[in-house]
Amino acid sequence: MKKQIGLTPCYFLNRKNTKKYFMDKNETMPLYKSCLLFLVALLLLVTTAPFGFIYAIIKQTMIKQTHSLSVYLLELALALDNLGNALMQHVLNDALLIKNEQTYYFGNKLETISSVIGKNYKTGTLSYLGLRLNAFLHWIDANHALNSINYDIKRWKAHRANT
Repeated sequence: MKKQIGLTPCYFLNRKNTKKYFMDKNETMPLYKSCLLFLVALLLLVTTAPFGFIYAIIKQTMIKQTHSLSVYLLELALALDNLGNALMQHVLNDALLIKNEQTYYFGNKLETISSVIGKNYKTGTLSYLGLRLNAFLHWIDANHALNSINYDIKRWKAHRANT
């Protein structure tokens, strides 16, 4: 008979409280550790992502599952969009937004750029360039930014955008 490890199932966990149980409460990390983790993640992305992408395209093409390939490409687009929101937050905040008390800032890694554009379009806080980008997205997909709004994401802290 196998000996059970002292772990109990974590059925009570959801996305909101997982961090509470499994992550250090101290949100800051020394700069050298952050840089090292960033470089390792970047190296792994650059060296493994092309292989994974080509493998998925070939596999889905060979078994003729275009619907599955379409879903895969959409998932990648969303992941890249979330990455762009976090990576480009300072540039996007300065270039696409008119800053006031109603401005909803870029930078939340769980939200797409389109969602933030949609929220700022509704509040009238898009700059000229932001309005042009919204028009371009609308040309590709009617009401794209408005349809992309994620209402579950709470207001991103304004002080984060100004740091």
